[in-house]
Amino acid sequence: MRFNLPVLVYQEKNCVHNHADEIAQMGKNALIVTGRNSSKKNGSLDDVINALKSKNIKYTVYDGVEENPSVETVMEAREIGVKAGCDFIIGIGGGSPMDAAKAIGVMIYHKNENKDFLYKSVSNSQSLPVIEVPTTCGTGSEVTTVAVLTVHNEKTKKSMSHRIFPRMALVDEKYIKNAPLKVICDTAIDALAHIVESCINNNATEYSKMFAKEGLEAWSKFKDVLLGNREATDEDFHNMMYASTLAGMCIAHAGTSLPHGLSYPITYELGIPHGKAVGYFLPGYINEATDEDKEFVLKAAGFESVEEFSKFYKKACGYEKFPQELLDKTGELILSNQRKLANCPYKVDAEVIKNIISF
Repeated sequence: MRFNLPVLVYQEKNCVHNHADEIAQMGKNALIVTGRNSSKKNGSLDDVINALKSKNIKYTVYDGVEENPSVETVMEAREIGVKAGCDFIIGIGGGSPMDAAKAIGVMIYHKNENKDFLYKSVSNSQSLPVIEVPTTCGTGSEVTTVAVLTVHNEKTKKSMSHRIFPRMALVDEKYIKNAPLKVICDTAIDALAHIVESCINNNATEYSKMFAKEGLEAWSKFKDVLLGNREATDEDFHNMMYASTLAGMCIAHAGTSLPHGLSYPITYELGIPHGKAVGYFLPGYINEATDEDKEFVLKAAGFESVEEFSKFYKKACGYEKFPQELLDKTGELILSNQRKLANCPYKVDAEVIKNIISF
Protein backbone atom coordinates (compact mmCIF):
# COMPACT_ATOMS: atom_id res chain seq x y z
CA MET A 1 0.00 0.00 0.00
CA ARG A 2 1.18 3.50 -0.83
CA PHE A 3 0.48 6.76 0.98
CA ASN A 4 1.76 10.14 -0.20
CA LEU A 5 0.19 13.51 0.58
CA PRO A 6 2.89 16.20 0.51
CA VAL A 7 0.55 19.08 1.35
CA LEU A 8 0.87 20.99 4.61
CA VAL A 9 -2.74 21.40 5.77
CA TYR A 10 -4.00 23.80 8.41
CA GLN A 11 -7.70 23.96 9.31
CA GLU A 12 -8.38 26.59 11.92
CA LYS A 13 -9.91 30.01 12.48
CA ASN A 14 -7.93 32.94 11.04
CA CYS A 15 -5.76 30.42 9.25
CA VAL A 16 -4.24 32.81 6.70
CA HIS A 17 -3.23 35.36 9.31
CA ASN A 18 -1.82 32.69 11.64
CA HIS A 19 0.51 31.30 8.97
CA ALA A 20 1.71 34.48 7.25
CA ASP A 21 5.31 33.56 8.06
CA GLU A 22 4.99 30.27 6.18
CA ILE A 23 3.28 31.98 3.25
CA ALA A 24 6.22 34.37 3.04
CA GLN A 25 8.65 31.45 2.79
CA MET A 26 7.18 30.48 -0.59
CA GLY A 27 8.60 33.44 -2.49
CA LYS A 28 8.90 37.19 -2.83
CA ASN A 29 6.22 38.00 -5.38
CA ALA A 30 2.80 36.31 -5.35
CA LEU A 31 0.24 35.95 -8.12
CA ILE A 32 -3.16 35.75 -6.43
CA VAL A 33 -5.58 33.74 -8.57
CA THR A 34 -9.27 34.12 -7.82
CA GLY A 35 -12.74 34.67 -9.22
CA ARG A 36 -14.50 37.93 -9.86
CA ASN A 37 -16.60 38.37 -6.72
CA SER A 38 -16.79 35.77 -3.97
CA SER A 39 -13.30 36.17 -2.48
CA LYS A 40 -13.94 39.89 -2.16
CA LYS A 41 -17.28 39.31 -0.42
CA ASN A 42 -16.21 36.59 2.02
CA GLY A 43 -13.02 38.35 3.14
CA SER A 44 -10.55 35.74 1.94
CA LEU A 45 -8.88 38.05 -0.59
CA ASP A 46 -8.39 40.78 2.01
CA ASP A 47 -6.96 38.24 4.46
CA VAL A 48 -4.40 37.04 1.92
CA ILE A 49 -3.43 40.56 0.86
CA ASN A 50 -3.04 41.66 4.48
CA ALA A 51 -0.87 38.63 5.23
CA LEU A 52 1.37 39.42 2.25
CA LYS A 53 1.60 43.10 3.17
CA SER A 54 2.55 42.21 6.75
CA LYS A 55 5.60 40.37 5.40
CA ASN A 56 6.44 42.90 2.66
CA ILE A 57 5.64 40.40 -0.08
CA LYS A 58 4.78 41.88 -3.47
CA TYR A 59 1.61 40.64 -5.15
CA THR A 60 -0.52 40.87 -8.27
CA VAL A 61 -4.21 39.95 -8.30
CA TYR A 62 -5.69 38.05 -11.24
CA ASP A 63 -9.45 37.90 -10.65
CA GLY A 64 -10.59 36.71 -14.07
CA VAL A 65 -11.18 33.03 -13.28
CA GLU A 66 -14.62 31.95 -14.48
CA GLU A 67 -16.62 28.92 -13.38
CA ASN A 68 -15.08 25.89 -15.09
CA PRO A 69 -11.94 27.82 -16.11
CA SER A 70 -10.70 27.52 -19.65
CA VAL A 71 -7.26 26.90 -21.07
CA GLU A 72 -7.43 30.44 -22.47
CA THR A 73 -7.90 31.87 -18.97
CA VAL A 74 -4.85 30.00 -17.74
CA MET A 75 -2.76 31.41 -20.57
CA GLU A 76 -4.01 34.96 -19.96
CA ALA A 77 -3.07 34.72 -16.27
CA ARG A 78 0.28 33.19 -17.19
CA GLU A 79 1.18 36.28 -19.23
CA ILE A 80 0.24 38.58 -16.35
CA GLY A 81 2.25 36.53 -13.86
CA VAL A 82 5.33 36.37 -16.09
CA LYS A 83 5.21 40.13 -16.74
CA ALA A 84 4.90 40.84 -13.02
CA GLY A 85 7.80 38.52 -12.15
CA CYS A 86 5.70 36.35 -9.82
CA ASP A 87 7.49 33.41 -8.20
CA PHE A 88 4.63 31.70 -6.35
CA ILE A 89 0.86 31.32 -6.67
CA ILE A 90 -2.00 31.65 -4.20
CA GLY A 91 -5.35 30.26 -5.36
CA ILE A 92 -8.42 31.54 -3.51
CA GLY A 93 -11.95 30.22 -4.03
CA GLY A 94 -13.69 27.04 -5.05
CA GLY A 95 -12.44 24.43 -7.43
CA SER A 96 -12.23 26.79 -10.39
CA PRO A 97 -9.64 29.25 -9.00
CA MET A 98 -7.74 26.52 -7.15
CA ASP A 99 -7.49 24.29 -10.23
CA ALA A 100 -6.56 27.28 -12.37
CA ALA A 101 -3.84 28.24 -9.86
CA LYS A 102 -2.10 24.88 -10.34
CA ALA A 103 -2.26 25.13 -14.13
CA ILE A 104 -1.00 28.73 -14.05
CA GLY A 105 1.86 27.67 -11.79
CA VAL A 106 2.89 25.09 -14.38
CA MET A 107 2.69 27.52 -17.28
CA ILE A 108 4.62 30.33 -15.57
CA TYR A 109 7.36 27.84 -14.67
CA HIS A 110 7.39 26.78 -18.33
CA LYS A 111 6.91 30.31 -19.63
CA ASN A 112 8.11 29.56 -23.16
CA GLU A 113 5.65 26.71 -23.77
CA ASN A 114 2.29 27.13 -25.54
CA LYS A 115 -1.07 25.95 -24.26
CA ASP A 116 -0.60 22.44 -25.65
CA PHE A 117 1.95 21.88 -22.91
CA LEU A 118 -0.91 21.61 -20.38
CA TYR A 119 -1.79 18.25 -21.91
CA LYS A 120 1.70 17.06 -22.71
CA SER A 121 2.75 13.87 -20.93
CA VAL A 122 5.82 14.45 -18.77
CA SER A 123 7.64 12.22 -16.31
CA ASN A 124 8.35 14.93 -13.76
CA SER A 125 5.80 17.75 -13.45
CA GLN A 126 7.25 21.08 -12.30
CA SER A 127 5.55 24.28 -11.18
CA LEU A 128 5.93 27.42 -9.14
CA PRO A 129 4.97 26.81 -5.48
CA VAL A 130 1.19 26.89 -5.04
CA ILE A 131 -0.81 27.74 -1.89
CA GLU A 132 -4.56 27.11 -1.85
CA VAL A 133 -7.23 28.87 0.23
CA PRO A 134 -10.56 27.05 -0.27
CA THR A 135 -13.80 29.01 0.15
CA THR A 136 -16.33 26.31 -0.78
CA CYS A 137 -16.97 22.88 0.74
CA GLY A 138 -16.69 20.57 -2.23
CA THR A 139 -13.68 20.58 -4.46
CA GLY A 140 -10.88 19.29 -2.25
CA SER A 141 -8.50 20.82 -4.81
CA GLU A 142 -6.36 22.17 -1.98
CA VAL A 143 -4.98 18.66 -1.37
CA THR A 144 -5.06 17.07 -4.84
CA THR A 145 -2.82 17.17 -7.91
CA VAL A 146 -5.77 17.68 -10.26
CA ALA A 147 -6.55 20.75 -12.36
CA VAL A 148 -9.67 20.37 -14.51
CA LEU A 149 -9.94 22.88 -17.35
CA THR A 150 -12.52 23.60 -20.02
CA VAL A 151 -11.26 22.72 -23.50
CA HIS A 152 -13.58 24.60 -25.84
CA ASN A 153 -12.47 22.96 -29.05
CA GLU A 154 -13.43 19.58 -27.58
CA LYS A 155 -16.58 20.92 -25.84
CA THR A 156 -15.74 19.29 -22.53
CA LYS A 157 -13.56 19.49 -19.41
CA LYS A 158 -10.25 17.67 -19.02
CA SER A 159 -7.65 17.32 -16.31
CA MET A 160 -4.29 18.72 -17.29
CA SER A 161 -1.58 16.09 -17.65
CA HIS A 162 0.70 17.59 -15.00
CA ARG A 163 0.16 16.46 -11.42
CA ILE A 164 0.89 19.30 -9.01
CA PHE A 165 0.32 19.08 -5.26
CA PRO A 166 -0.06 22.46 -3.54
CA ARG A 167 2.65 23.18 -0.99
CA MET A 168 0.14 24.37 1.60
CA ALA A 169 -3.63 24.44 2.19
CA LEU A 170 -5.15 27.05 4.49
CA VAL A 171 -8.69 25.95 5.41
CA ASP A 172 -10.94 28.35 7.33
CA GLU A 173 -14.67 27.68 7.59
CA LYS A 174 -15.48 31.36 8.12
CA TYR A 175 -15.32 31.91 4.35
CA ILE A 176 -18.42 29.79 3.67
CA LYS A 177 -20.63 31.20 6.42
CA ASN A 178 -22.36 33.66 4.09
CA ALA A 179 -22.41 31.45 1.01
CA PRO A 180 -25.87 30.83 -0.53
CA LEU A 181 -27.39 27.49 0.43
CA LYS A 182 -27.47 26.49 -3.24
CA VAL A 183 -23.69 26.90 -3.52
CA ILE A 184 -23.16 24.92 -0.33
CA CYS A 185 -25.46 22.13 -1.61
CA ASP A 186 -23.80 21.87 -5.01
CA THR A 187 -20.29 21.81 -3.58
CA ALA A 188 -21.14 19.46 -0.69
CA ILE A 189 -22.58 16.96 -3.18
CA ASP A 190 -19.30 17.17 -5.09
CA ALA A 191 -17.41 16.33 -1.88
CA LEU A 192 -19.71 13.35 -1.33
CA ALA A 193 -19.08 12.20 -4.90
CA HIS A 194 -15.33 12.39 -4.33
CA ILE A 195 -15.59 10.12 -1.32
CA VAL A 196 -18.00 7.66 -2.93
CA GLU A 197 -16.05 7.42 -6.18
CA SER A 198 -12.81 6.91 -4.26
CA CYS A 199 -14.36 4.01 -2.31
CA ILE A 200 -16.03 2.30 -5.26
CA ASN A 201 -12.73 2.30 -7.06
CA ASN A 202 -10.02 -0.13 -8.09
CA ASN A 203 -7.43 2.15 -6.47
CA ALA A 204 -9.08 2.21 -3.03
CA THR A 205 -6.83 1.19 -0.15
CA GLU A 206 -7.17 0.88 3.62
CA TYR A 207 -5.65 4.35 3.89
CA SER A 208 -8.04 5.99 1.42
CA LYS A 209 -11.00 4.23 3.03
CA MET A 210 -9.87 5.51 6.43
CA PHE A 211 -10.16 9.08 5.10
CA ALA A 212 -13.43 8.15 3.38
CA LYS A 213 -15.13 6.82 6.51
CA GLU A 214 -14.13 9.89 8.51
CA GLY A 215 -15.24 12.17 5.69
CA LEU A 216 -18.61 10.46 5.21
CA GLU A 217 -19.35 10.59 8.92
CA ALA A 218 -18.48 14.31 9.05
CA TRP A 219 -20.62 14.87 5.94
CA SER A 220 -23.62 13.08 7.47
CA LYS A 221 -23.67 15.49 10.41
CA PHE A 222 -24.74 18.47 8.27
CA LYS A 223 -26.89 16.86 5.60
CA ASP A 224 -30.11 18.24 7.18
CA VAL A 225 -28.71 21.72 6.54
CA LEU A 226 -28.53 20.95 2.82
CA LEU A 227 -32.25 20.20 2.81
CA GLY A 228 -33.01 23.51 4.51
CA ASN A 229 -34.35 21.74 7.61
CA ARG A 230 -32.29 23.85 10.02
CA GLU A 231 -29.78 26.67 10.15
CA ALA A 232 -26.10 25.78 10.00
CA THR A 233 -24.04 26.02 13.19
CA ASP A 234 -20.32 26.71 13.58
CA GLU A 235 -19.85 22.95 13.97
CA ASP A 236 -21.66 22.37 10.67
CA PHE A 237 -19.43 24.82 8.83
CA HIS A 238 -16.38 23.13 10.32
CA ASN A 239 -17.62 19.71 9.21
CA MET A 240 -18.37 21.00 5.71
CA MET A 241 -14.77 22.06 5.19
CA TYR A 242 -13.38 19.05 7.05
CA ALA A 243 -15.36 16.61 4.90
CA SER A 244 -14.37 18.45 1.74
CA THR A 245 -10.65 18.33 2.51
CA LEU A 246 -10.85 14.66 3.52
CA ALA A 247 -12.69 13.97 0.26
CA GLY A 248 -9.84 15.63 -1.61
CA MET A 249 -7.39 13.36 0.22
CA CYS A 250 -9.45 10.37 -0.92
CA ILE A 251 -9.31 11.23 -4.61
CA ALA A 252 -5.66 12.26 -4.33
CA HIS A 253 -5.02 8.56 -3.76
CA ALA A 254 -7.76 6.80 -5.71
CA GLY A 255 -9.00 9.29 -8.31
CA THR A 256 -12.58 9.75 -9.48
CA SER A 257 -14.60 7.40 -11.64
CA LEU A 258 -17.71 7.29 -13.83
CA PRO A 259 -19.92 10.02 -12.27
CA HIS A 260 -17.23 12.65 -12.78
CA GLY A 261 -16.55 11.50 -16.33
CA LEU A 262 -20.25 11.51 -17.15
CA SER A 263 -20.73 14.98 -15.67
CA TYR A 264 -18.29 16.95 -17.81
CA PRO A 265 -20.34 17.17 -21.04
CA ILE A 266 -23.44 17.99 -18.96
CA THR A 267 -21.70 20.92 -17.33
CA TYR A 268 -20.25 22.13 -20.63
CA GLU A 269 -23.43 21.86 -22.71
CA LEU A 270 -26.02 22.95 -20.13
CA GLY A 271 -24.03 25.08 -17.70
CA ILE A 272 -25.11 22.84 -14.82
CA PRO A 273 -22.98 23.37 -11.67
CA HIS A 274 -20.34 20.69 -11.35
CA GLY A 275 -21.57 19.17 -8.07
CA LYS A 276 -25.15 18.96 -9.26
CA ALA A 277 -24.05 17.35 -12.53
CA VAL A 278 -21.89 14.76 -10.76
CA GLY A 279 -24.59 14.02 -8.20
CA TYR A 280 -27.06 13.17 -10.97
CA PHE A 281 -25.09 10.01 -11.75
CA LEU A 282 -24.10 9.09 -8.19
CA PRO A 283 -27.14 6.97 -7.15
CA GLY A 284 -26.86 4.81 -10.26
CA TYR A 285 -23.11 4.39 -9.74
CA ILE A 286 -23.63 3.25 -6.16
CA ASN A 287 -26.45 0.94 -7.18
CA GLU A 288 -24.20 -1.01 -9.56
CA ALA A 289 -21.57 -1.62 -6.87
CA THR A 290 -21.13 -4.68 -4.67
CA ASP A 291 -23.31 -5.00 -1.57
CA GLU A 292 -20.20 -4.45 0.58
CA ASP A 293 -19.28 -1.19 -1.13
CA LYS A 294 -22.88 0.02 -1.08
CA GLU A 295 -23.21 -0.66 2.62
CA PHE A 296 -19.91 1.06 3.39
CA VAL A 297 -20.74 4.37 1.72
CA LEU A 298 -24.46 4.51 2.53
CA LYS A 299 -24.14 3.61 6.21
CA ALA A 300 -21.30 6.06 6.87
CA ALA A 301 -23.19 8.85 5.06
CA GLY A 302 -26.38 8.13 7.01
CA PHE A 303 -28.61 6.63 4.31
CA GLU A 304 -30.58 3.40 4.51
CA SER A 305 -30.72 2.77 0.78
CA VAL A 306 -29.71 4.09 -2.63
CA GLU A 307 -33.32 5.16 -3.14
CA GLU A 308 -33.19 7.29 0.01
CA PHE A 309 -30.00 8.95 -1.18
CA SER A 310 -31.52 9.56 -4.62
CA LYS A 311 -34.48 11.36 -3.02
CA PHE A 312 -32.08 13.39 -0.89
CA TYR A 313 -30.05 14.48 -3.95
CA LYS A 314 -33.17 15.50 -5.87
CA LYS A 315 -34.43 17.65 -3.01
CA ALA A 316 -31.09 19.20 -2.09
CA CYS A 317 -29.92 20.05 -5.60
CA GLY A 318 -33.24 20.71 -7.33
CA TYR A 319 -33.64 17.74 -9.63
CA GLU A 320 -34.15 18.21 -13.34
CA LYS A 321 -34.11 15.58 -16.07
CA PHE A 322 -31.31 16.22 -18.51
CA PRO A 323 -32.05 15.86 -22.27
CA GLN A 324 -31.98 12.19 -23.25
CA GLU A 325 -29.99 12.86 -26.41
CA LEU A 326 -27.22 14.49 -24.37
CA LEU A 327 -27.31 11.68 -21.80
CA ASP A 328 -26.95 9.10 -24.56
CA LYS A 329 -24.02 11.02 -26.05
CA THR A 330 -22.42 11.29 -22.63
CA GLY A 331 -22.81 7.55 -22.13
CA GLU A 332 -21.08 6.84 -25.42
CA LEU A 333 -18.20 9.17 -24.53
CA ILE A 334 -17.53 7.57 -21.14
CA LEU A 335 -17.20 4.15 -22.77
CA SER A 336 -14.14 5.47 -24.58
CA ASN A 337 -12.62 7.10 -21.47
CA GLN A 338 -10.18 4.38 -20.47
CA ARG A 339 -8.92 6.18 -17.36
CA LYS A 340 -12.37 6.49 -15.79
CA LEU A 341 -13.29 2.96 -16.83
CA ALA A 342 -10.09 1.61 -15.31
CA ASN A 343 -10.95 3.11 -11.92
CA CYS A 344 -14.38 1.45 -11.79
CA PRO A 345 -14.22 -1.88 -9.90
CA TYR A 346 -17.13 -3.53 -11.71
CA LYS A 347 -17.49 -4.45 -15.36
CA VAL A 348 -18.79 -1.54 -17.43
CA ASP A 349 -20.62 -1.94 -20.71
CA ALA A 350 -23.36 -0.05 -22.53
CA GLU A 351 -26.05 -1.68 -20.38
CA VAL A 352 -24.39 -0.66 -17.11
CA ILE A 353 -23.96 2.93 -18.33
CA LYS A 354 -27.62 2.96 -19.32
CA ASN A 355 -28.57 1.78 -15.81
CA ILE A 356 -26.45 4.49 -14.18
CA ILE A 357 -27.85 7.23 -16.40
CA SER A 358 -31.48 6.19 -15.99
CA PHE A 359 -31.52 5.33 -12.26
